[in-house]
Amino acid sequence: MAERPPTLPAWADALRTRYLAGESSLFLLHGNVRDLQPWTDPTGVTRWVPLRTFLARFLGRTKDRVVTWSASEGLSAMGGDAGGPPGEALRWGAGPPPPPNQDPARVAETALLRHLNTRRLFRGEPERAELPTRTNDVLSVVEEVLTDPTGRSAVVLDYVETLAPTGAFAHLIESDRANIVTLQRLGGDPTLLASDNLLLLVTESLTDLTPRLAASPHVAALEVPYPDEATRRAFLGAQDLVGVQLAIDLDALARIAAGLTLTQLRGVLRMARQGGTALDFAAINARKKALIEQSCAGLVELVAPEHGFDAVGGMEGVKEELLRVAVAIRAGERGRVPMGLLFVGPMGTGKTYVAEAFARESGLTCLKLKGFRDRWVGSTEANLERVLGLIDALGYVLLVIDEADRSLGGSSGDTDGGTSSRVIARLKEFMSDTRHRGRVLVVMMTNRPDKIDADIKRPGRLDVKIPFFFPESEGERTAIAQAAVRKAGVQLAEDANVAVVARGTAGRSAAEVEAVILAAANFAAWDDRSAVTLSDLDYAVQDVIPSRDTRMLAYMELLAVFEASSRRMLPPRYLAMPTDEVQARLDSLRAHLGARVA
Repeated sequence: MAERPPTLPAWADALRTRYLAGESSLFLLHGNVRDLQPWTDPTGVTRWVPLRTFLARFLGRTKDRVVTWSASEGLSAMGGDAGGPPGEALRWGAGPPPPPNQDPARVAETALLRHLNTRRLFRGEPERAELPTRTNDVLSVVEEVLTDPTGRSAVVLDYVETLAPTGAFAHLIESDRANIVTLQRLGGDPTLLASDNLLLLVTESLTDLTPRLAASPHVAALEVPYPDEATRRAFLGAQDLVGVQLAIDLDALARIAAGLTLTQLRGVLRMARQGGTALDFAAINARKKALIEQSCAGLVELVAPEHGFDAVGGMEGVKEELLRVAVAIRAGERGRVPMGLLFVGPMGTGKTYVAEAFARESGLTCLKLKGFRDRWVGSTEANLERVLGLIDALGYVLLVIDEADRSLGGSSGDTDGGTSSRVIARLKEFMSDTRHRGRVLVVMMTNRPDKIDADIKRPGRLDVKIPFFFPESEGERTAIAQAAVRKAGVQLAEDANVAVVARGTAGRSAAEVEAVILAAANFAAWDDRSAVTLSDLDYAVQDVIPSRDTRMLAYMELLAVFEASSRRMLPPRYLAMPTDEVQARLDSLRAHLGARVA
């Protein structure tokens, strides 16, 4: 009976199709390459195996020779535990059958060495005593295998960035430059393209690999994605769940585990079994938060907002605008959802607090981008790629980028070797991808939008630009003070009324109004009183000094007016102000502030 063809993951099926079509003989796998992959054997049984084992079995079906390499393990040949029976290794050359119970991998390596030496003797070259162990000698053997016309060969180079690292080509050591040139030559070698041989390069991040390979027209790059919901459900259905207390069904578990690798999901099940705790939504989300933040090494923070718009005082126009977006997201009306939002305004106007409230109202998973910039060449770009890959895996994400003018790098000048330019270019590409509409929403926050690349702010990337201002009226300041009382759990005495705070804080920011409430609570605590009195509030109004940097605040406020995408969100005093006047005032303040805003 003919062997049943395996059911392959989409990326592996694409590899097979492109290889059979003759598109390339050199493929580059990147992305989620350290995870488990489903392999279906000829009997129809699916097992979840590491990528290296998957590739050995996948390639071993049609190739006579499968060789794998990594910097830590060196060269090794396919053995029975990887892709076939031990005797399969004997196709590499004539020889006696292997002794009983001998390690199949060792048998395959011995056969490989014997085969290589046979060809070397034929060419008049000295025999090899053993397979090379030094990284710099690996590619000579790889080339011997791939240019051998006597059989069908496949070579897998894992952690290929250790052979061909990123960096300016002229600054690399001689052996790295030689490796890069060899791999480039193999990729475009007509003999290899015409043969039935195949070279696979594996790396987690393309940014760790020299661009000469990652962007080469002779290299076919394929991304190994994070597992989707169907894959997670199939994986869960194949696990031994004895001893695991599930408070939710497997369908729900597969759904809320978005963003986890299968290896991490297996770890969640093992911890639940060992700890004897029930797996419910809260437990899974807590573990998921820890795993994601750990795997991204502090690059992102998974935020679980505890407040919605009901906890936001004032800003009715802003909340109304954002509530429309939140309703469209919840209703699945993707066409009504902007690609991105820009929150712009002076510090202390509540941009971060409102963004977290919006995350709760929209139901999106809230990720806050943290310190992804690094001093090492290529590390910043690699960090960003890891974050963007996680976002794609999670789906339905609100990505919050606070202080975007600093975290992304300025638009004026480039003093970091081009890192900022590359980061912004990649982010532009990601934000312009229309597949993300209604699924991934980027919220950038800044008080200096003039420092952000102008092209990233255009419609199609940041469609809606929402200005934030200091509270305009006493009523708005009252609402902010009441929200601050609820947020901090402040107990007010019978005579206390936050109206006194609202009357005495004209011209102050929302953060400064909240600071007055907290100061009054401190005054009461110092006197061992649990309730804040009217005199505490009145004294706090007089004691808390507002920001004296009035010119800078005025400059930031005018920038918010200049960037706003909708006139209806402007305060009355700016509604009729023409753009020319806004620009003239900005120019005047810029001249006064000088180097501070350069």
